[in-house]
Amino acid sequence: MSQATKRKHVVKEVLGDYVTPTENQQIVKVLGSRGNNLHEAVTASGETFLVSMPTKFRKNIWIKRGDYVLVDPIEEGEKVKAEICSILYKDQIQNLQKLKHWPEGFTVELLDAADKQQEKGEEEESDSEDESDLFVNTNRCNYQYSESEEEEDSEGEGDDKEGRTQNGS
Repeated sequence: MSQATKRKHVVKEVLGDYVTPTENQQIVKVLGSRGNNLHEAVTASGETFLVSMPTKFRKNIWIKRGDYVLVDPIEEGEKVKAEICSILYKDQIQNLQKLKHWPEGFTVELLDAADKQQEKGEEEESDSEDESDLFVNTNRCNYQYSESEEEEDSEGEGDDKEGRTQNGS
């Protein structure tokens, strides 16, 4: 099977499957990447540990700080205590909440995030002219163009390229 076909199946599995945690699996929140496919995660009770990204997800699926994942525990692990078995996206999180499998500690965070999102939406409606949240490309020089009245006046008097007036002087 080619690499592109494997990637397609992995992405389809991650996005399409609605998983429920078994008795030994748990849902954790990713705090950040620690390199070498290791990520720092926190449980709903506040326990922090490292989780590993399995080979099938590497270079196919990316996770970022704040994402939720389903992990299998590693019994012999000292630092790395779990391995990611599924990445949870918005629809999958909503499904787990309906089934009452979502940890109580993360419910409060999701409600706070939803409130902030709603407040931000209300601010955008009231400040439709505000462009402060637009993306600014820092890789390009920023030029400020302004039209002054002096330049328009000097061009309108009939000067040619060499600075002579058209009167013949």
